[in-house]
Amino acid sequence: MQRTAAKTAFANVLVNTLIANVTTSFLWFALTFWVYIETQSVLATGIIGGAYMLMVAFFAMLFGTIVDRHRKHTVMLLSSVISAIAFLLAGVLYVAQPESALLDLGGPWFWLFSAVILFGGVIEQLRNIALSTTVTLLVPEDKRANANGLVGTVQGLAFLVTSVFSGLSIGFLGMGWTLAIAIVAMALTFVHLLLIRIPEGTPEADPEAKSALDFRGSVRAIRLAPGLFALIIFSTFNNLIGGVYMALMDPYGLTLFDAQMWGFALAFASTGFLIGGLVVAKFGLGEKPMRTMLLVVIAMGLLGSVFMLREWWPLYVLGMWVYMALVPPVEAAEQTVIQKVVPFERQGRVFGVAAAMEAAAAPITAFLIAPIAEFLIIPYMKTREGQQQWGWLLGEGDARGIALICLFAGLIMVVVGTLAFFTKSYRKLTELYANAPDPAPAQEGEGDAGNDAEADAAEGERPDVVPSGRESRESARRVDAPPIVPGMPPEPR
Repeated sequence: MQRTAAKTAFANVLVNTLIANVTTSFLWFALTFWVYIETQSVLATGIIGGAYMLMVAFFAMLFGTIVDRHRKHTVMLLSSVISAIAFLLAGVLYVAQPESALLDLGGPWFWLFSAVILFGGVIEQLRNIALSTTVTLLVPEDKRANANGLVGTVQGLAFLVTSVFSGLSIGFLGMGWTLAIAIVAMALTFVHLLLIRIPEGTPEADPEAKSALDFRGSVRAIRLAPGLFALIIFSTFNNLIGGVYMALMDPYGLTLFDAQMWGFALAFASTGFLIGGLVVAKFGLGEKPMRTMLLVVIAMGLLGSVFMLREWWPLYVLGMWVYMALVPPVEAAEQTVIQKVVPFERQGRVFGVAAAMEAAAAPITAFLIAPIAEFLIIPYMKTREGQQQWGWLLGEGDARGIALICLFAGLIMVVVGTLAFFTKSYRKLTELYANAPDPAPAQEGEGDAGNDAEADAAEGERPDVVPSGRESRESARRVDAPPIVPGMPPEPR
């Protein structure tokens, strides 16, 4: 009965998150389209995109601490309320000020209007971190990789829907009605969330968490899992390389298509997110998610190095589709490992640190690679010397400089992914994942009289009452208590 309730709760939370993600991304994309159409300013749209990612990096650790200190259902409600209020405030600004004032890049109203919308979108990351920990809470250990695949599918579907409908909404309805749609949709997610019940206990206060950010607690949780910090660094590096593609994907696509056809090509390619997520949801990641992750990263590098070798649109579009299909397995692998090796009461902070580092990586690379490409590599590839040196490999075309950059970015990804197989961190984390006990806490109502015999048998040698919160931390500090993870010392006193 409890398993059925947990499964139903997870499905409802997933649907609710889909609606919320679509809504926030829809308005963020719409803002970018609206600003560029009305101002033709690449600088303004670049600042909006970069500011969004930097705000995610800034707030992610705070969000992780909030998730660990409160019920996940409460956190999701809080996210919906704040996003709805932010979008409502943006609507008030839109009604109160003429569009000319809101589009004046030199005036305060443009930056205030944009910042309010971006803040409402960034708050959605609070829900996403809570969702990652909710997978640990509601999904059995052997099915978490599949559940993380469904999470990837939701994110891919949100990207697909928003990339298409944001432009249509701005084109046919305008910014005012687009804001109204976002406000109503976010209000509906709040109402729907009120009807969902997540079986969870009240988190105990962590006496070692002294600040709102609790960076030290996050680092402590990461250090207790040998190899986990290396995993986060590797994922951050992977995002650095991904930033190259993020910066160059649109310029390259617009050399092959006009703006309208490029939008359709991008929408088609984004369906790869859906397929990749559904494959993980169906088949999982195998017994060694880390190995799966590295193999997929190597495949992404090989693909990224070849799908621009010729200026041929079918090669590019198909390559993008496959590349995007490989993204969900990588993200699901990282989430699955963290959900297994990190104590549940600290998972929010670890996911927050990972989100902060990875969110900051891509825009940093994008900001660096764009001027290098524009002022050095692209002009070089238009010279006779560049064409003679690389023409045999890259062929001819207007964007061979972009192709050269992506070739080397992909090869770097292949080399780093291959070397990772031979590191001590990979071996330690793989062994830890295989031997670590399930960190999921007892759900609300578990441990009471009346649990069926199957549940009791499944618990094996676990104690009759599963400790949680302060009790579990106190037992971990006892000298005679077993370590949290086999082969690891107890947490320092």
